[in-house]
Amino acid sequence: MSFDTVCFDCDSTLSKIEGIDELAQRVGLGEELAKLTDAAMNGEVALEDIYGKRLELIKPNRDAILWLADLYISELVDGVAEVFTELQKHNKTVHIISGGLLPAILPLAKLLNVPAENVHAVDIYFAENGDYLGFETESPLAKNGGKAAVVKSLQATNLIMIGDGKTDLEAQQAGAKVVGFGGVVNRKIVREQADFFVTDKNLTAVLPHIL
Repeated sequence: MSFDTVCFDCDSTLSKIEGIDELAQRVGLGEELAKLTDAAMNGEVALEDIYGKRLELIKPNRDAILWLADLYISELVDGVAEVFTELQKHNKTVHIISGGLLPAILPLAKLLNVPAENVHAVDIYFAENGDYLGFETESPLAKNGGKAAVVKSLQATNLIMIGDGKTDLEAQQAGAKVVGFGGVVNRKIVREQADFFVTDKNLTAVLPHIL
């Protein structure tokens, strides 16, 4: 089966990193917050219970977000550029749907020729001096069920989602198929519940399930 609309998670799918965990590491909170992220991605805790808490502890300023944007690009998963080139060649509509921070993901999306309006992530706010002010608390992607809500809002009848975490499986609630990508993190729950699952470290392994 070929899909017209193809959606990707960002962290541990397009890039080898978990953005929030990298920001935490940068301020010396890495180990503590990585456990929270992992628990949410494995479906052990609700995303909304930890989302704001992690940001409040890290307080990422504008410089930190620019640093993270560069890191997303330098840690690209192997095969990402080839996958996006191939999808564009086949006139697929491509979206990035992430619980990560929007301004950190937009430069990566631009590199992959994904229009900004096709990037769905959580916005973050800064004071004039660049200090952290807060995040888009009303974003569906800062809570469980958010990816299902975004997929539904796209009103695409033939859609597939590619990602590594429990939140990516939510796309199934909106009628989408899911390819679990285990090339960076291989999660048991995703392996068991995704429609397809790949363990190859190169993202091109997902193409036979899309085209």
